[in-house]
Parts: sequence; C-alpha cells; structure tokens
Amino acid sequence: MEYNLADLFESVVDVVADREALVYVDHPGTGAERRLTYAELDAAASRVAHHLLDSGVRPGEHLGLHLYNGVEYLQTVLGCLKARVVPVNVNYRYVEEELVYLYRDADLAALVFDAEFEDRVAGALPRVPGLRHLLRVGAGPASGPGVPGAVPFAEAEAAGAPERGFPARSGDDQFIVYTGGTTGMPKGVMWRQEDLFFAGLGGGAPTGEPVRTPRELAERVAASGSGITFFPTPPLMHGTSTLTAFIGFNFGQRVVIHRKFMPEEVLRTVEREKVTSMSLVGDAMLRPLIDALAGPMKGTDCSSLFSVSSSGAIMSETVRRQFAELVPGAVLLNNYGSSESGFNGTATDDSGPERGFRLRVNSRTRVVDPVTHEPVSAGETGRVAQCGHVPLGYYNDPGKSAETFFEKDGRRWVLLGDMATVDEEGVVTVLGRGSQCINTGGEKVYPEEVEQALKAHPDVYDALVAGVPDATWGHHVAAVVQLRRGAPRPSLADIQAHCRTRLAGYKVPRQLVVTDTVQRSPSGKADYRWAREVAVAADHP
Repeated sequence: MEYNLADLFESVVDVVADREALVYVDHPGTGAERRLTYAELDAAASRVAHHLLDSGVRPGEHLGLHLYNGVEYLQTVLGCLKARVVPVNVNYRYVEEELVYLYRDADLAALVFDAEFEDRVAGALPRVPGLRHLLRVGAGPASGPGVPGAVPFAEAEAAGAPERGFPARSGDDQFIVYTGGTTGMPKGVMWRQEDLFFAGLGGGAPTGEPVRTPRELAERVAASGSGITFFPTPPLMHGTSTLTAFIGFNFGQRVVIHRKFMPEEVLRTVEREKVTSMSLVGDAMLRPLIDALAGPMKGTDCSSLFSVSSSGAIMSETVRRQFAELVPGAVLLNNYGSSESGFNGTATDDSGPERGFRLRVNSRTRVVDPVTHEPVSAGETGRVAQCGHVPLGYYNDPGKSAETFFEKDGRRWVLLGDMATVDEEGVVTVLGRGSQCINTGGEKVYPEEVEQALKAHPDVYDALVAGVPDATWGHHVAAVVQLRRGAPRPSLADIQAHCRTRLAGYKVPRQLVVTDTVQRSPSGKADYRWAREVAVAADHP
C-alpha cells in the first residue's frame, strides 16, 4: 500500500465503517440534509468511480468539478481518486469565456456540474471538443436544450456498482488544484498524491507526528474515538476546504458542509452539530459571524468550538479580539500556506499591525534569495520557499513552472510569491506578495500591512489597498474601504490620522475610496485587480 489518498480513505473506512463521516446542510428553510457514514460515503464514491470507468473515462484523464458545496462534490473527488481519474476544481463564478479557458487548459475529459450553471456550461462546450462526458447535479432546464448528452448524476450513481474492485493505485497518482491568484489566468498546480498527503494534509497528523507507514493511519484511527467535527465553511472549489475535509476523513472524524456561506446558518450548525474545528478565510467571513453573534444570533451556543482557523487571508487583530469576546473558548489561528506549498506555518501570538504577520514555520520552509535560491541572512528580504513534498509544477505551463519550481542540493523546491524576512530565532515575517508591492517614492509598501491598520479603524468593515500611478511618487497608496453599517463616512484625514499611529508615514494611504462592498472571491481572498481598477477610476473620474 502506498500513500494514495483513495487507499488511505478506504483503510479508514474499514476500521470506522459505521461512524458518521459527512453531514450536508442545504439552503436554510428547505429542510434538506444528508448524513452519511463512512461505509455509505465509500459506497457512494465507488458508484461514481465505476460509472466513470464504465463510461470510458480513463485513468489519468481529468474531470472538472463545477459545483457548489454538496455531498456530490466530495463523493466525486473520492470517486475520481478511486478510479485514478484526476480531479480538477472549477471556480463557479467564472463566466463563459473563463470557463472555456479553464476547461481547455486543464484538458478536461469529463465534467460534473451544478444545474444552476447549465447555460454557461452549454455556451462553453462547443469550443471544448475534448470534453466528452458530462454529469448534471440537480434538475435539468424546464425549457431549452440545456447541455447535450448530460447524464443526471442520480442516474449515474444508481448505475454504478457500490463495491470497490479497482486496480492497484499509486502515490504518483495526481491531484490538480487550479488557483486563480491575484493576477493572470488560473494555473493548475500538479500534486503527486503522496506529496499532497504530507504537505497539505499533515501526513495524517497536522499538529503531531506524521504517520511512518500508510497502514499506520488506519491504526491510529482505530485506536482513537470520535468527537471532533470539522466544518470547512468556504467553497470546496478552493483547495483549502477540500483538504480540510480530507484531514477530517484521515482522522476518522465527522465533516460538516453547507451549500453556501450564510452566517446565521453557520452559527446554527455550530450549535446543533457541536462543531469543534471551523475553517474560514479572513475577516470577510469572520466579521459577518461576529455581527450575527452580536445581533440576531446573540446567545447561540458556540462553546463546542475549540479552534477557528483561517488561510488565504488574515484575520485582523481587531476582528480576532471581537470574536474572542463573544466565543472566549475558541483558539483563533492564522495559518499560512498556498496551493503550491500546502501548509507552511501558523502566526505567532504577537502578530499584528505593529510587528507584522509573524510565523512559526515548518522545518521545510525557508526565506531565500529569489535569484540564487540561497537562504537570506536575518533581517534581509527574500521570498518564502519550501522544499521536499512540493508539486510537480503547473499543468500546461512549463515556463511558469520553471520560474516557480527548482531543484537544489538534490531536493525539489517551490518559490512562493510572498516576500518575507527571517529573524535570528527563525520566525518569518511575511511582508506580502511581491506582485502587489507598491513602490511609492522609492519605498516599498505591501498592501496587507496597510489593510491590517485600516481594519483596526472602528468604522471600517473591510479594506483592500492598491497602488495608483502618481506623477510625483510613481505610485501612491490607495485605500478602498467598506464601512460598517450606519457608520459615518470618514475623511481621508481621519483615515490618515488613524494609520499614522500604526504605520510609517510613507505607508499611509494618500487616497480614500469608499465603496458599498469590497469585492473578494467566494472564499474571501482579495481581488486586487478590482481594487486597483476602482482606485484608478476614482483618481481619474
């Protein structure tokens, strides 16, 4: 047995078959809810796997998941892994042109899509000749042709055999995570499953000692009890949420998912299901939970929560403090990682606007010179890099792969986009993505640092920072902010006075744009392209 995700999942099923594995909650008020034991989820995934193979989808080919959260999402991912078909996440916010690009770039042979996206899928299909097998989740269109040849998911599931009976798998089998980043077209990160198991799933023990053999995973699960409930609240189409679900499965514990993020429903589920570990993405998700707990959901019992973790965006100091006052028993963790590296580390307790985003990183993470790839000295600026269990590269992009992945001293490395420094004790301070760095008057300003200061303002609900061309300074720092409901509109001078207590003068915003809503991805990640366009338009009306 190798470190193959399907093999590992099946080994867990065999020791906790009757334990509850997955709880799914649909839209509020519908009463739609599904609960599957490990044995039931395993059989459901096997049905999908057999259907794919029976339909001519071959091992090694790629299947896209164009879905909202649901049982079908995780069921299909597991089915792909069982059949050695490569799962590929699809951003459900993409419009037709973006879908054509991703479907073609990923060389999709099959697609599972939500019926809500029927029109966009139908529009993209004529330009994606290699996409030959389609499964529709949900009812088809009431009128119109819809997607030609799409097989209803329920029919496909019913036709597939629930037994296993699959050929031997390998730790070399792939798992592809498409990441949009903040600039350019989305890129498919190619992971060997063995590397993903150790880098993204903690080797079966994210906070402890990784397993030494594949068999040891099931042995640990068999020796442990139940009682932990994982709740990934962002969309499963983002790698972090799917990996969080798999961490839960590797522990033999329960995973809860919602179709969409709705703050009040999230809190009801935390109370009802006694959720112990919840993951989200930064202030964009934590603030609405705070507003609900302080308002209509006041008194909700969240005492079961042991940890609330964020990756992909930082939970600001102000927001963490507000949540801690409402749910004092929960530990709040700002985790750091990426689609290209998995998990790298967790923020220190003293991280904040004054000291920066400081991390205790794992033993495979370094800060290196981006050209020589040598480790930088304490206090010098470099780029975050990780060695060992790293991806193979970007699918269909050898040029970008050569820029990002390299070999040194017989080990594979990935060079991440974040600039950082490291101190004498090995604590890494992340400055921000080099691609978003603002050069103003020769000084470098990283948006994330300014955003942390802005979010500490009592009237600011959310904020993004971008650089705007400036005849004097080259670029100036622009703040695009969303105010708290009912808050008075602050002046630029107000914002500047607030920021000067936390930031050096050259980092203080020289432009303020107030917007109804700060635009982010469904997972809460920053949309810096949008912020820059809004700031430039406001500067040149």
